[in-house]
Amino acid sequence: MEELKMASSCSCSSDNKIEDKDAKLKQKMGKIKHKLVIMSGKGGVGKSTVAANLAAALAMNGFQVGLLDIDVHGPSIPRLLSLSNERPHIEKEYIEPVPWGKNLWVMSLGFLLPDNREAVIWRGPVKMGLIRQFLQDVAWGDLDYLVIDCPPGTGDEPLSALQLLEGQARALIVTTPQAVAVDDVRRSVTFCREMGTPILGILENMSGYSCPKCHEPLDIFNTGGGKELASEMEVDFLGNIPIDPEIVRSGDEGYIYVKTHPQSPAAQGMLAVAKNISENLPAR
Repeated sequence: MEELKMASSCSCSSDNKIEDKDAKLKQKMGKIKHKLVIMSGKGGVGKSTVAANLAAALAMNGFQVGLLDIDVHGPSIPRLLSLSNERPHIEKEYIEPVPWGKNLWVMSLGFLLPDNREAVIWRGPVKMGLIRQFLQDVAWGDLDYLVIDCPPGTGDEPLSALQLLEGQARALIVTTPQAVAVDDVRRSVTFCREMGTPILGILENMSGYSCPKCHEPLDIFNTGGGKELASEMEVDFLGNIPIDPEIVRSGDEGYIYVKTHPQSPAAQGMLAVAKNISENLPAR
């Protein structure tokens, strides 16, 4: 952890070394067909759960997938994939990502923290150094998709990722239906446009709930906010993911919902989005 922190915080005054780092980053990213940034202007919308399940769904369909967690202050991907006790193998020139299943490789700062109670108190430049290191030094190999899970908002982490990827990424923006979430997510759309990042679409999570007793749909958080925002901002609407208590349980216990409950309405919604991604961003 300390070595990684030092590597991410140091700066080099040599133009040649900076050019070498940029060349290494471009070379590494050149092996990855599509980079998909999962983001939201609002916290608590289930963005990491969506990212983990979409990455797993793509991998289960035979694609080569990387999942990069760049939430420095609250990395949750290790828990969602039951990988909390795993540690990546680190060499001088590269870092091996942690495998999940046959076709999915994962990297997160959560793997490198010696204590899950430890607070990460870093400023912007250090965060950008870490994200650069995760992009250029992790041995991702030839991937069809790299799914990048961002923290909420439009701050250092998504800004650093999009700057380092230099227009190669596409954004998938997650919202919930209520207006307080939609207001913040609207800013994410503007952020992507100011960064020159194409938007794959908006996904509405926690959209309605089917009562297990009467099976009547209940709009706990209202419904339709994501679709209305997509129409307003003239971007694609990717679909609705209904609320299911099993999604919460799956995240807490570390099993992938789309794998264990593939016939549920929520899983079907996520699988449809994964299919949309593979059709609109075809693999090699």
